[in-house]
Amino acid sequence: MKKQDLKELLEQAEGKKILFLGKEGTYTNQEVDRFLKKYKVTRVKAIEEDVLATVEHHSLNPVEEMISEDAYERKIPAYRLDEFEQLLSEGINDNELLMAIKLSNDQARVLRMIENPDISDSLFVKLLEMYEWHEEEEDNNDDRSVVIATLTRYIDITPAERDQLYSTLTLKRLVREATDPDLLNALIGFPNYEFKQKDRGKTSLFEVIATSKYINDEVIKRLLSLRNPRVDMYLAANPVVPLEQLKKFATREDKSIYEALASNESIDDTLFELLLGKNENVVKLLMWYQPISADRYRMITEKITDHDLFAELGKNQHINHEVIDQLTQSENNALLEQLAENKSVTAPSLNVLYEKQVASTFYPLAGNPNLPAEIIEKFYTDYQNDTRMMRQIASNPNASEKMLRELYERDELEINKGLAANPATPIEILDVLKIDTRLRNALTQNEVFIEHHNTTKVVI
Repeated sequence: MKKQDLKELLEQAEGKKILFLGKEGTYTNQEVDRFLKKYKVTRVKAIEEDVLATVEHHSLNPVEEMISEDAYERKIPAYRLDEFEQLLSEGINDNELLMAIKLSNDQARVLRMIENPDISDSLFVKLLEMYEWHEEEEDNNDDRSVVIATLTRYIDITPAERDQLYSTLTLKRLVREATDPDLLNALIGFPNYEFKQKDRGKTSLFEVIATSKYINDEVIKRLLSLRNPRVDMYLAANPVVPLEQLKKFATREDKSIYEALASNESIDDTLFELLLGKNENVVKLLMWYQPISADRYRMITEKITDHDLFAELGKNQHINHEVIDQLTQSENNALLEQLAENKSVTAPSLNVLYEKQVASTFYPLAGNPNLPAEIIEKFYTDYQNDTRMMRQIASNPNASEKMLRELYERDELEINKGLAANPATPIEILDVLKIDTRLRNALTQNEVFIEHHNTTKVVI
């Protein structure tokens, strides 16, 4: 016979009793009693008359096990405690719960509710804001439980990866993946955990939050209130921060702030022109990362007279096509070399660069995936004995399959590095190249090979 749904049972149980076995779970006995009171049902600890069900913790002591077996023999239906708690959680009035906690400041209850997987995300975030951290203790058990509960709720962790829940480094991943500004705001209430970065020292939780594209005005205001120079620097580089705030940052005499602003695509022309007057590192960042319109190009030509510094503009991936047309007419060879390598430059502009016949641009042109196939063919024919040129062609997705197969037959390490990184290289060749451990880095940059590896479980 099918067991009755627990909610249906409660709705029909007025005047009856439910036997609870085992220790308390998420909810205290008093909280359970209040919930049952709505149904006019009584909680009991032993089998009595009118007991119509048992609710059992997953761990029972020997005496409770005996009572459970007795109830089973009496055909009293048994329900798991987590089933009951889920039903109780569904009936929570968020505002009433939050008010009760606020009045009592019951931190034990806050922790229990934070660890409750059945409450809504919005309630969870509000509870995080109410939790009081033990920052004077280096490793507090309750604090650790809050971190684990947060990561468990938001991070998709497989059973084999559960050790990640015990690493604060996973908080960094959470911030990177979070899209809810309210959650990010609540995370500012956490201790400012530090994370080691490979070859780059350390970064902190608040700094990582400051880089998020999902922070809103409230989060920005709270981050600013920290008065942390490094947090401010990351905010200055964040394109979602309002222009008004970016202008306030620009009034500071701070090199790191200027550099952050120079990399922020949301600055306006006024800030762009202001930053052009700063040090060389700031100007380079402007050249590399800022969208370059005709007006901004005019500002650059008026202010930047150093040929080498001007050449850095050729690396920019966001240059207006009209500006690129002007740049291809330049006599600055260093600039032309950078443009020749720039993957945002289109085939017609690359053709113009080739027609200028500046020899130093030929190598970067040969590796540019936008280079027309007929020019690649010319390079392939004219530079057969030039290993550097052959490697560039081997890396170019526009190279013909015939060229790539012929280059593979040469069996030269430098050329094979280009083939290994090229998504157009035939899969059967990549499968052979994977045997050479010296090509591992190049293969891991090849999206086609990685997809092939993931679907066929090829070992590299």
